[in-house]
Amino acid sequence: MKNFNDYLTVSHAAQLLGVTSTTLRNWDIAGKLKAHRHPINGYRLYLKTDLKKVLIKVE
Repeated sequence: MKNFNDYLTVSHAAQLLGVTSTTLRNWDIAGKLKAHRHPINGYRLYLKTDLKKVLIKVE
């Protein structure tokens, strides 16, 4: 796993993309946007570069 500064939590990623946290979790389950897991607590984390790619596709 890279530096944690390269990742956003579900709530921050959802806010950046303008969707709900539930939507991000559903995208992860469906394989539309891969979430990485925190090695200690297992929380979903989203790589900032992956989120930027989504934003570019939407524009």
